[in-house]
Amino acid sequence: MARLARAEVFDPNEVAFAHVIARTVRRCFLFGDDPVSGKNFDHRKIWIEQYLQHFAACFGIDLICFAILSNHYHLILRSRPDVVKNWDDTEVARRWLMLCPHRKDAEGNPCEPSRPELDAIRNCPLKLADTRSRLSNISWWMRLLNQRVAQRANAEDEEKGRFFQDRYKAVRLIDESAVLACAAYVDLNPIRAAMAETIEQSDHTSAQRRIETHTQQPAESHSDGLRHDDSFLSPVEIDEAEDEVGPVPSQSGKRCSDKGFLWFSLERYLELLDWTAREIADGKRGQTPQHLAPILQRLGLESSVWCELVADFGKLFKTVAGSPCTVDEYRSCQTKRRFRLPRRIRDLIPSD
Repeated sequence: MARLARAEVFDPNEVAFAHVIARTVRRCFLFGDDPVSGKNFDHRKIWIEQYLQHFAACFGIDLICFAILSNHYHLILRSRPDVVKNWDDTEVARRWLMLCPHRKDAEGNPCEPSRPELDAIRNCPLKLADTRSRLSNISWWMRLLNQRVAQRANAEDEEKGRFFQDRYKAVRLIDESAVLACAAYVDLNPIRAAMAETIEQSDHTSAQRRIETHTQQPAESHSDGLRHDDSFLSPVEIDEAEDEVGPVPSQSGKRCSDKGFLWFSLERYLELLDWTAREIADGKRGQTPQHLAPILQRLGLESSVWCELVADFGKLFKTVAGSPCTVDEYRSCQTKRRFRLPRRIRDLIPSD
């Protein structure tokens, strides 16, 4: 079956969660130990994380989770056209010029845009409207990120041609169960790949950044130029009773907004990750700890079902992710087609 166009899955005017994956194409491990060349490319993971931190501060997109492995990376992004809508024309132009600068300093960092550079965008209605749309467009985030990494890697390798596969994979997450399961899937990727034994040892993941901030024990060395905290990531918890409704733009300027994405605390999320990692690694299906049980009860999931969803999320969901009852009510943006789910999902999560 032909793949759906992304315009069928993502409406640029809607706030949407997306799980995206980009893979390298030339050789197996172009972000790690490459068996072909015998070289180590771990420093490219630092490049990607540096770009993620910069993009999170400029785009109208929330970075929810990330994991950078040896030949691919995972992101969960939330487009925020509602936030971008409230930016004035100068802010829209400034942010775009920080992403695609006309001038850079001696270290290669973008210079603050000049008045003529700002005027070229804010005084042209067509260009301004297009720029405003791009700032909350996940495809533009991925286009610029992959382009920057590919150019640097090709220059380093003295290669030409494609560095990433032609089309990155994108799955829309349409309910809270899909967001939570996908977040755990992304944050536990290094453990499933046997690259780490614990979540705090999982380098270049959002889980590690959150732990460093939560424990107030950031990495000792900052020679990599990274911020070893979670200030560029979306907050975890959203208080459904007390938190402000609406766009909630960031006060720090390090991320798009200060709106969370889960209905429980960071501490509970990290505990759920830790328990899930142990269950998946040990091949067991034990009883959910009492303090974590309400989380899965809200989703209507048994502990064994939860572990299978997290372990096989990438195999189970191809276009949209969510419970069968939610997906069955959802329609594509243009042709209003139904979305299909594998039989295994319907077996795991029966519709009421």
